[in-house]
Amino acid sequence: MADAISDLLLLLNKDDIRGFKTFLKQKNKRNDVKNIKLLEIIETDDINKLKKLYDPIKNRDAYHALRKRLHDSLLFFLSNKVFERDNSEAHEALRLFVVGRFLLESQFIKIGFKCLQRAEDKALVLEQFSLLNEILQIRLQYAHLDLNVNLELLIDRFTENQQKLQQEAKFQIAYALLRSALQDIHLKAKIIDINKLILSVLSKYSISLDDLLSFKSLYQLLYIANEYAAIHQNYTLVRSFLKTADNFLMKYDEQSAHQLFYYLHILYYLANFNLRNGFFNESIGYLERLNEVLSQGNTVFRVQFQLRCHLLMALNFHYLGDGVKGLSVLRAGIKQASPKSSEVDLADLQLCLVMFLTQFEDKTALIELRQLIRTDAWYEKKMGMLWTIRKSLLEILIHIQFDHIDLATLKLKSFVGRYKKYLLNVKENRVIDFAKLVEKYLLNPAVIQGKSFRAAVQTMAEDKENKDLFIMGFIAWLKALIVSQSPYQVLLNLIKENSW
Repeated sequence: MADAISDLLLLLNKDDIRGFKTFLKQKNKRNDVKNIKLLEIIETDDINKLKKLYDPIKNRDAYHALRKRLHDSLLFFLSNKVFERDNSEAHEALRLFVVGRFLLESQFIKIGFKCLQRAEDKALVLEQFSLLNEILQIRLQYAHLDLNVNLELLIDRFTENQQKLQQEAKFQIAYALLRSALQDIHLKAKIIDINKLILSVLSKYSISLDDLLSFKSLYQLLYIANEYAAIHQNYTLVRSFLKTADNFLMKYDEQSAHQLFYYLHILYYLANFNLRNGFFNESIGYLERLNEVLSQGNTVFRVQFQLRCHLLMALNFHYLGDGVKGLSVLRAGIKQASPKSSEVDLADLQLCLVMFLTQFEDKTALIELRQLIRTDAWYEKKMGMLWTIRKSLLEILIHIQFDHIDLATLKLKSFVGRYKKYLLNVKENRVIDFAKLVEKYLLNPAVIQGKSFRAAVQTMAEDKENKDLFIMGFIAWLKALIVSQSPYQVLLNLIKENSW
């Protein structure tokens, strides 16, 4: 429980903690209550003071009872804080419903119905079908007191919402199954056709994708599609979602302001999907829409998306052939990072900068790589295995570029020892094949003149499974050895050769 309390305290700032102590003082009916002392001990993590407060052996039951009361008090305090701070339209609709119901129960009929009507209007726009169900039930319960009600229309609204609520419930079952399938892909290296899986799951529960789509359900589908494509490093697998999502946004554009969380994430996913499918200008269009919404003032969302937008914009310019502009956007993003910025997003920007510099054959690539100071184990956990593998491979390539041959050989040996088993398990043979070609070059640089080496690189470049932009970047590095061009120029040529 002490660990749980410590975790919950991380959600509070210094003012909140002072407020919580005041709350406990007001709640305590006796002066000998030890909850504030326990709180201060947990804050400082002082084991000696804890033993003085209660002997863990002699007073085990009393100590655990005190911890539980402190834990429950903290949850209650947090719940009040959340409601105080949350000014979202969804919470406003909930507040209006609670007040409206209370007023009706207290026989304040006219103003009670007004509150319920406002709550219903908001909940309808926000697609809060569960809340709408509660609101409409109360309206039906007190309909005999509403002189202006059209009971048949009210019943129709209630019935229609019941159907939507049932559809949403079925979709949440489908979503849970799809997320479970994603876990199987992650942990058991299962190969699954995501499009067929989604359609089969929806069909099993008689869910029509057209009828189902809301901002929330579209966001959930795009999340699953993005995770799936990222695992396989193949975004052509999710192209079918581009048109579906775009059509939905065109149809419900006016409602987007009321669904900001989902709308921003949808725009971000579509920007990423278009980028990874080679539709760079379309991706920039979505990013411009995203930035326009962010500029309208929501600080929390701006912090959340700022670095991600810089990353995608930089990648678009890079692959369009304007490497200088891409580099500038990337550096600007890193410079704008603040203490509130996500360390994960910042690591993404930093690795992208290393990738760009490696493709430009810029010697500062190694200096920038050293900015990624966490251990590989940390990156594997926070950024994912494939991200960490990409980082490790880039480090090897940089050392080769600048003639650190012995170090590159050592790093490659370590890489194979650490990741070969994992790569075989997830059937990422292309990474193993790439590492073998790099090893051949390290052992004998003259091998690039041989027919078999050139044929292997060309086969790799022509393989349909290797059309992902990041994978092409590594292939371009190998091909650059053969054609005596910069990896960046070779990459641009590979992009042009592919029909996007």
